[in-house]
Amino acid sequence: MTGAQEFERVLDGSDKNVASFEHQGVPLIKRAQHFLHSTPAAVPLIVLVLAIIIFGIALGGRFFSSYTLTLILQQIAIVGVLGAAQTLVILTAGIDLSIGVIMVISAVIMGNVAITYGIPTPVAVIAGLLVGGLCGLLNGFLVAFMKLPPFIVTLGTWNIVMATNFIYSANETIRDADVDAQAPLLHLFAASFRLGTAVLTLGVIAMVLLVLLLWYVLNHTAWGRHVYAVGDDPEAAKLSGIQTKRVLLTVYTLSGVIAAFAAWVSIGRNGSISPSSAVTDYNLQAITATVIGGISLFGGRGSILGTLFGAMIVGVVSMGLNMLGADPQWKVLLTGVLIIAAVAIDQWIRKVSV
Repeated sequence: MTGAQEFERVLDGSDKNVASFEHQGVPLIKRAQHFLHSTPAAVPLIVLVLAIIIFGIALGGRFFSSYTLTLILQQIAIVGVLGAAQTLVILTAGIDLSIGVIMVISAVIMGNVAITYGIPTPVAVIAGLLVGGLCGLLNGFLVAFMKLPPFIVTLGTWNIVMATNFIYSANETIRDADVDAQAPLLHLFAASFRLGTAVLTLGVIAMVLLVLLLWYVLNHTAWGRHVYAVGDDPEAAKLSGIQTKRVLLTVYTLSGVIAAFAAWVSIGRNGSISPSSAVTDYNLQAITATVIGGISLFGGRGSILGTLFGAMIVGVVSMGLNMLGADPQWKVLLTGVLIIAAVAIDQWIRKVSV
């Protein structure tokens, strides 16, 4: 009993301060590094705000008009949706080079089923989404179960899907007037409405809602946490009980479905349905938006909100340079600089000491 009392007296005289981890003595650069590590969307948001300020100063009221700013959103709607699909794949440390042509063949399927075959438009839309999902499912199967590198798999399916697109369509364009007359539902995302002095299209609303939905899924569901875990360390994820193959299969399949949804948005944006748009750089633009948005190419890190900001950065730079009358090659140059800078910043942030 005496020993217990002695022990209590020692405890009474001991230091009762709780350990704390303050930032005192931590250099500002380290604090910034920690902040950016915990908030992946911060860097693209800062860059976006700076770009708007710079072009706003250079162009004045013309750039800050609601018409200009909403026009930027309309122009990035397709890339924003495709960027969301690409983000899911890159978060698993993969890459999908085929989503651009998956979008085009899905649009071609929607147009032909509705207009050439005369089948009801809702069925045509479902057919297009199904084709996109099957293309993604093929990519996912080859990556997850055949253990093939994502770059090689999607490079191969890019060629297969593009060739199939041209063979099936005979490279015939479905005209805007025919879509309007026989399948107006395909132009759904071209519908616009006013919000004050701003003019927004349903395509823009769809892009924003899709990104917000995926942000919630990735951050507040078990599946979303599994996506990050597989991208960060697939072996550790497997040992912890995550079915990595199923996660990869669902990610690539969902990416294909979203690419097909982008096809529906693109029909509203472009009016006509052209198989030759398969040779455009939609996929490169989606990868650019994703990388500039802070999604790590090494997987497991980044926020899909950053992808939206990345697409907006490209849109702001493009619109600003066009309004300044600059050579179009400056846009290409600045985009290249932004890509390299984004990867360099990602590498620097990854070195944060925890």
